[in-house]
Amino acid sequence: MNPILVLLPAAPAGGLIAGTAEAIGAAASIGTPIAVVTGPADALPELAEQAASFGAVRVHTAVVEGPELGAPAADAFEAAARLVQPELVLVPATVEGREAAGRLAARLRAPIAADIVGVTRDEQGVVVRHSVYGGAYDVESAATYGPLIATMRLGSIDDRAEAATPDVQPLEVTASGRRAATIERFEPVTQVSTRPDLRTAKRIVSGGRGLGSKEQFALIEQLADTLGAAVGASRAAVDAGYVDPSAQVGQTGTSVSPDLYLAVGISGAIQHRAGMQTAKTIVAIDRDASAPIFEIADLGVVGDLFTIVPQLTAALEARKG
Repeated sequence: MNPILVLLPAAPAGGLIAGTAEAIGAAASIGTPIAVVTGPADALPELAEQAASFGAVRVHTAVVEGPELGAPAADAFEAAARLVQPELVLVPATVEGREAAGRLAARLRAPIAADIVGVTRDEQGVVVRHSVYGGAYDVESAATYGPLIATMRLGSIDDRAEAATPDVQPLEVTASGRRAATIERFEPVTQVSTRPDLRTAKRIVSGGRGLGSKEQFALIEQLADTLGAAVGASRAAVDAGYVDPSAQVGQTGTSVSPDLYLAVGISGAIQHRAGMQTAKTIVAIDRDASAPIFEIADLGVVGDLFTIVPQLTAALEARKG
């Protein structure tokens, strides 16, 4: 009843893409979660079992490997959508997920809702929720025809489904023969870090222009390591060269929804707030009592961050000891 299709393209590094548990949990909250997993043939059994462990009651698998980009996976997702006839197609909003959603919407001539933060049902069908205007408002949308395809902001949904007994069914896919870009060669870059991934971290410590220099930004990294948190930054801090662009949180960076977001030396411009305002708890430290960040903070500390942050780090270290 009420089939909800969850698209799970294989992650480049292997395994299921980030947000899989959230997407399946959200699907289970309004219907029957059915996953479609694509990837290399030798990885599919394990990927399908993982999808079932997150609550997918049925898992369709399709082999997608080789140098072609996009089109082969789109063929598989189109075949799955036509087979399942879902009310809603949910896709975690990773790079791979957003591409899959866009291609499927074009193939099916279906409506698409981007970056949703919630999903419910009313007497007419599925309703999705968006956080808009920098998180100042939540709005709802629905499709007049379907299926609605929705990309889901990572970390925005708490629903989780109970593990299901794996019911794995290979998907029959007819290649469309559509043109696709191909990979001629690539060189993987290995990045080793003990910190959580920014997109899915439960705790994030972000620094802004108030840090003053790349050397002083080390205060953010020390506090994050003490909390077991990811490191984030405002665009101003990134533009000033304090930290790598991959740490940028905001409208033109990464959108996050952690349990705890600690903003240090960040004024809270609308572009930054758009990427973090859905955090469950926001703590702000800034010397400017009129900074916009305090308008959305659950706890605000007005003062010198160069005094407060080292003391906070030391206090947390002492508690760990």
